[in-house]
Amino acid sequence: MTDSLILEVAILETDVLTGIYSEETGRPQPLRITMRVGLKQQERYTADCPLAASKNYMDLKFAATEGLPKGVHFKLIEAVADHIIETLMLQDDRVMWVEVKIVK
Repeated sequence: MTDSLILEVAILETDVLTGIYSEETGRPQPLRITMRVGLKQQERYTADCPLAASKNYMDLKFAATEGLPKGVHFKLIEAVADHIIETLMLQDDRVMWVEVKIVK
């Protein structure tokens, strides 16, 4: 069995064009996004371990904020989650799984 590590970034707030109702379309909606990422642990982590040995938390933040395409309207928040997951899975082959929670 391969060792793994779970990284979590909780409650990032970002505005996203999302929704299906007339009062939602055309206006960014505030979303609170939490992500958990299962990462293959390839080595032992010590106090002086370099950042490259793990996943940079800023990559997780980027996927849920600046990594979302500007000007694109997501009808469903599930599509927002899917985009975040795809971004994180493609960034790093050490990512085994991604869990996204979105509160609108």
